[in-house]
Amino acid sequence: MLMMSPGFTLLSQAAMMAVLLLIPETPNSMNSATDSEVQFVLHRASERGHANHGWLDTHHSFSFAGWHDPKKMHFGALRVLNDDDVAGGGGFGTHPHDNMEIVTIPTSGALEHKDSMGNSSVIQTGDVQAMTAGTGIRHSEFNHSASEAVRFFQVWIYPNERELTPRYDQQKYDVGAADNGFTTLVTPDGSTGVRIHQNAWFQLGNFSAGYRTSYGLHGKGQGVYAMVVEGEAEILGQTLGRRDAIGVWEAESVDIFASQDCELLLIEVPMRW
Repeated sequence: MLMMSPGFTLLSQAAMMAVLLLIPETPNSMNSATDSEVQFVLHRASERGHANHGWLDTHHSFSFAGWHDPKKMHFGALRVLNDDDVAGGGGFGTHPHDNMEIVTIPTSGALEHKDSMGNSSVIQTGDVQAMTAGTGIRHSEFNHSASEAVRFFQVWIYPNERELTPRYDQQKYDVGAADNGFTTLVTPDGSTGVRIHQNAWFQLGNFSAGYRTSYGLHGKGQGVYAMVVEGEAEILGQTLGRRDAIGVWEAESVDIFASQDCELLLIEVPMRW
């Protein structure tokens, strides 16, 4: 996303596009298991890209804008997972997107959205927003508050078709329904949560310390990227703290143990499409 706010420098669109063009076929930095075994890639929070522009404090799980790591270009169809903290009065001025599915999940505060399709809204915790950029859209995102920060995850997913008709979707979800279970935020058909044009599911869950659960993937060729939003959990023998993440594929399901009270964000995507 192009980053801008009154009084701050616009990042180079050319630099961002140069990063977007460097896309490997499969995830790098994988474990040494064979193709018939469960595969995983571990991403520690401390290894993410980071930029602080004053009005924006952002962390990138995958290469983005001025930060490039050839081992972190994407996970399957998951291209971008940004963890953004925008100060009161700050925001992203009007900028373009195309051929990408863009999902925004606020975690605190309120985010004001306007786009070239005529949509105008304010989203906050308990809302999930999706846009199909398709043939091209322009939009802006600003903190709805002049004094309090807004924090949110923004996720970009490669669509299963190019040059789609742009569309906007926004849905509420029951935050409490995720206690010791998952709440579905995104589905391919919009049957639960918002719809995007990809074989992708987003899940948000809160688990009490000592709780065990399992997440089943939706068929062969799928992978799941699990981030610990808060707390601590264990997946595939790996202890994950706040904002640590693990990407898993070549698996039918993933076992999860809440070693502490924790909140998890799971993003399931096809590894090839």
